[in-house]
Amino acid sequence: MSTFERYLTIWVFLCIVVGVALGHIMPSVFQTIGAAEVAKVNLPVAVLIWLMIIPMLLKIDFASLSQVGRHWRGIGVTLFINWAVKPFSMALLGWLFVGFLFRPYLPADQIDSYIAGLIILAAAPCTAMVFVWSNLTKGEPHFTLSQVALNDTIMVVAFAPIVGLLLGLSAIAVPWDTLILSVVLYIVLPVMVAQILRGVTDVNRLGAKLQPASLLALLATLVLLFGFQGEQIIAQPAVIALLAVPILIQVYFNSGLAYLLNRMSGEEHCVAGPSALIGASNFFELAVAAAISLFGFNSGAALATVVGVLIEVPVMLSVVWIVNRSKGWYERGAAVQTSATTIKRV
Repeated sequence: MSTFERYLTIWVFLCIVVGVALGHIMPSVFQTIGAAEVAKVNLPVAVLIWLMIIPMLLKIDFASLSQVGRHWRGIGVTLFINWAVKPFSMALLGWLFVGFLFRPYLPADQIDSYIAGLIILAAAPCTAMVFVWSNLTKGEPHFTLSQVALNDTIMVVAFAPIVGLLLGLSAIAVPWDTLILSVVLYIVLPVMVAQILRGVTDVNRLGAKLQPASLLALLATLVLLFGFQGEQIIAQPAVIALLAVPILIQVYFNSGLAYLLNRMSGEEHCVAGPSALIGASNFFELAVAAAISLFGFNSGAALATVVGVLIEVPVMLSVVWIVNRSKGWYERGAAVQTSATTIKRV
């Protein structure tokens, strides 16, 4: 691990401060950058995400995807967390914290809207950034790609019914343009580019050269995300801090539950790491677009999804740190050791 990577947490903190400060000092600049979007997908951020995920996708050999089936336990755990636990646990946390404990400290007319935003955020599993988190935990890249593709497929049919059920709505307006464009931008096109590069260049050498650019793109994304909301953070820090509490608990609860279930089932650590991270992260572009289309740009729901955007990177990096530091403990699990012995015999 390079010196730069070793102190990544410090760089993240500095980027948050710089982003908020620049967003407050130069709001017009960030408004212009923020306006460069198609179907609620910000194009400058999309370019940075490309720089982040292409080095990870270079590691994927489609000929090896057929072996992903042996990680069925990790796939099952991740699907269970994403679709049977996460939206419902967030609904419970939203009601407990926003609807009850924090109610006296929040605008009374926005309480239900805040809870709605939290639910929308939890109902959309992350599409792009999980490749970064998986790489930082030395996760199995083929599993990560397969799991993300499977989640995207399920999201097409399950997102609207789950959100509608939890919000008590008979129908919701799914921002299909955002969903489809994000899948194409963050999955289809990067995979195609990575596979073309695999055929014309030395993958290991190119990946090594792109790795620093990938981390710098991560930090630049953080500056932009906090810069976009710099004025809002300074204007209502207390509301944002209170809304962050259930989101933080949600991330650690779901990632921890997925990690433990993978350990109990005997799944390998290289799968358990990305499984926990996929289970906890959110597809914030879709969530923000859905909240705005349902409740309006200045609604509490839109603000709640934006809070999810703001804490996504620093919180997920903390989960990465926990997963990496606990690898020894994880692999001492009886089920994991039994599974490893069986695989060696086979």
